[in-house]
Amino acid sequence: MKTKTVPMLYGLSGMTLEVPESCVVLEAAGACPLPDAGQAVRDALARPIASAPLAELIRARKPKSVAITISDITRPVPNKAFLPPMLDMLHRCGVEARQVVIIIGTGMHRPSTPQERVELVGPAILAQYEVIDHQADRPETLVKVSDNPPVSVNRRFAQADFRIVTGYIEPHFMAGFSGGRKGVCPALVDLGTLQRFHGYETLADPNAENGILQGNPCHRISLEVAKTVGVDFLFNVSITRDRQIAGIYCGDLEQAHLRGCKEVQQFVSATIGPQHAGGFDLVLTNAGGYPLDQTFYQTVKGMCTALPALGENSTMLIVSHCGEKLGSKAFCELMARWGDDWRGFLGHIARSGKTDLDQWELQMQARVLERIGQDKLLLASDGIDDEAKKHIAVTPLPGQGDAHARTQAFIDRFFAQRPDATMAAIPDGPYLLLKND
Repeated sequence: MKTKTVPMLYGLSGMTLEVPESCVVLEAAGACPLPDAGQAVRDALARPIASAPLAELIRARKPKSVAITISDITRPVPNKAFLPPMLDMLHRCGVEARQVVIIIGTGMHRPSTPQERVELVGPAILAQYEVIDHQADRPETLVKVSDNPPVSVNRRFAQADFRIVTGYIEPHFMAGFSGGRKGVCPALVDLGTLQRFHGYETLADPNAENGILQGNPCHRISLEVAKTVGVDFLFNVSITRDRQIAGIYCGDLEQAHLRGCKEVQQFVSATIGPQHAGGFDLVLTNAGGYPLDQTFYQTVKGMCTALPALGENSTMLIVSHCGEKLGSKAFCELMARWGDDWRGFLGHIARSGKTDLDQWELQMQARVLERIGQDKLLLASDGIDDEAKKHIAVTPLPGQGDAHARTQAFIDRFFAQRPDATMAAIPDGPYLLLKND
């Protein structure tokens, strides 16, 4: 059988696999990096979308305090490319370093480590500027901005004289696209708001889906919260496969984000032809590589991205490093309770009327389980021990050696037994927007 190689994102090292020559590689056209990212940032700040230039806004407002949000370590945002020119512009407009706070939008993720802060912003910015984590579980760090529904957000952000939200735009398996309003909700909100954003009814809506903004309840909730708090300036980017800046969309919270989503959709989309409308026999995908694939919690995104390629008889094989194992304590406890009974879990959350922390990820995983079942949802990972793999609603990939060796051996066995089987590979994992023709 003739073969070809396909690269998979996996941890920091990646994973290159031999697949049949007939394998359909589902990948987007991709984007080219901007030739001079620093100059492109300065130009975008001077000519934003539906907004006055950032320098003009700062000079007019003369803020005593400026809050800038950034994504946490789970997102490959090139902060070190755009923060220096942005901060330099603030400085030239009279804002001193002591007046600026950079807030890591953790949502309900764990706090950042000292090394991760260096990775996020670089040592020079870390030495000169105050960098803090959002702490949703500490009420004293929050302030209420709405009573109906009750919403509390990060106090330092809400009370700043000028608020800048940064991030990057990619397909998002619940909210349609990341970026924009998500830099406030869920990044900077309280647990109760997070629970509404990720609630059972919200995620049961078919419009809570990759690439969909119109009618998407996650998008609506998030945007309402961000507008209630108030965002003075948005700075979003799109990125290339090697995480360089491909596009900049800054200015008005809504209009800049919408323009970015439209552009990003063009270079992250791939279409499955009508000959494969019933799904492929085997679908190989990944969880996005480092930093996204460091927990099983985040691995679910890669599973859901591949749904358009799955028929009821398909097998999915997902590779994910999971160097930090399953994820949060709450998610570990959730999987320990329900990982052996995902159908019972769905019934429970439909009846309970409340949203437990991190339950939304198993609810999203259940979309895949409802399509193909647990026996055909295979996980190859070096980060999770064999016993834990048995209780997270997947089938651990058997065999000898590391995840790479086990994955290659499985592909070889699969086609030795079924030489005429169809296969799709998704090299970019959750960073792809996959559609049926």
